[in-house]
Amino acid sequence: MAEGGAGKSGEAPATVEATMTIKKAPRAEVEELPKAIVRRVVKDKLSQLASGGEEEDVSVQKDALLAFSESTRIFIHYVSATANDICKESKRQTINADDVLKALEEIDFPEFVEPLKVALEDFRTKNAVKKSGSKGRQTKKRKVDELSTQNGEDGGDGSDD
Repeated sequence: MAEGGAGKSGEAPATVEATMTIKKAPRAEVEELPKAIVRRVVKDKLSQLASGGEEEDVSVQKDALLAFSESTRIFIHYVSATANDICKESKRQTINADDVLKALEEIDFPEFVEPLKVALEDFRTKNAVKKSGSKGRQTKKRKVDELSTQNGEDGGDGSDD
């Protein structure tokens, strides 16, 4: 048997360390917020604050935008996890707006609750208007389709005498 060679059982020599590949469970990919939207929101808010209401162009470094994006992502995860806990305590599987509002209060951000309620009410109002408008168009379309079907039936059967 030569030194440094394989032994009788085909094992690697003792001087060579065996390497193992440890497979980790697939980790969920980190979700990134859209950079253009983060930039627009940050610049809009900073320009409003800088000029006292008048729009003023504000430049923001890439590192600062990354910091805003990451902190926002972490905040969203924190609120989501807390709202999920509240939802599970209520023995439900779907998070609703009230769960998010309670989560904000629970994680000590009560100053966000009232503006969020106002924004939510505005969103619901606009959505209701859109839905009622689209239902009206669908009803008109159905009536037009029914009329054209009736006209097509009446006009197409007159030659069978």
